[in-house]
Amino acid sequence: MKGYTDKPWSVGILFSQTGVTAIIEQSQLNGALLAIDEINEAGGIEGRPIDPVILDPQSEPARYRELAEQLLADPDINVIFGCYMSSSRKEVLPVVERHNGLLFYPTLYEGFEYSPNVIYGGAAPNQNSLPLAMYLMENYGSRFYFVGSDYIYPRESNRVMRNIVRQGGGEVVAEEYVDLNAGPEDFQAILEDIARVEPDVIFSTVVGTGTVNFYRAYHASGGDGRKRPIASLTTNEAEVAAMGPEAALGHITAAPYFRNLPGEANSVFLERYRAKFGEVRTVTSCCEAAYFQVHLFANALRLTGTTSADPLRRVLRGAEYEAPQGRIKIDPDNNHTYLQSRIARVTVDGEYRLEREATRPIKPDPYLAVPALNDWANAPIRKE
Repeated sequence: MKGYTDKPWSVGILFSQTGVTAIIEQSQLNGALLAIDEINEAGGIEGRPIDPVILDPQSEPARYRELAEQLLADPDINVIFGCYMSSSRKEVLPVVERHNGLLFYPTLYEGFEYSPNVIYGGAAPNQNSLPLAMYLMENYGSRFYFVGSDYIYPRESNRVMRNIVRQGGGEVVAEEYVDLNAGPEDFQAILEDIARVEPDVIFSTVVGTGTVNFYRAYHASGGDGRKRPIASLTTNEAEVAAMGPEAALGHITAAPYFRNLPGEANSVFLERYRAKFGEVRTVTSCCEAAYFQVHLFANALRLTGTTSADPLRRVLRGAEYEAPQGRIKIDPDNNHTYLQSRIARVTVDGEYRLEREATRPIKPDPYLAVPALNDWANAPIRKE
């Protein structure tokens, strides 16, 4: 750095506070802001605070692109934390590449993507889809019914899951999609078909408020998660709190992080989150990913003294951090993250109970290049 300045480090924040995905994106925003507070309270970076420039894309994919353009047009902003839906990430991706900015994306996704301008902080398919499919076929059966929201992530995630299920000797008996704004009535015909087909398990890639509506409608129709669960990669604590414990009971999620994990790092995280936001019901895996990605960025910024993408990328590759979920690491091969892999089920009190977890972080394999050699398949598995 040439000379001292106390000018803040400006970063863009693109998480929706309104619209269909606001439930989860508000939790991501909270995680990012908590990390920024911690960094600033510790003196910032080189004595300079991080200044978040927060914009609300309103859950509209095109707005993410427009607002990313607005952020990166500012010469002081070259880093963005944001996006939940894959459709929004796809809108922002060409913008950050054209400006040579850096997007920290703290959300699980369908895989089959790499950009040097993105740091992927959520689970890739080998870290969640593969272990979930194996668990479900071992414990419930091989006949899957897919229900998803109608956009990129659910269709691509279902494509990946379909291939995994077939390789495991299972079958997909039906595949249905609903609008992102689906209400309870939009699931009625699907629930009637589920009752007719009698699958062993329902795999949901419904997101946002549709998740709450789907689980509530399933419960109201007589569906019982203890007998025929809805399994998901996206359903989380914030949505369970919104739908209520009765509708959530027995249903299953695969994720790197759950709020009630033991350990000092998670306890400290939850204490600080509660102190800032008043409660922890909205803490989710995507919230935790946003939190640790901000800390990874800050550590890289300390080493480089710049928000330029090229120097940051060089020090981020291979970077590690003791996150609430456990030790994580940016894979230098693909900008994705070594993550924990866990499966949990909702209990009567509306909390997730851990059912199974891998004993070490799993290397991300976003292209499923070596699924037969996946760490989950070969590593010892700890069962509760």
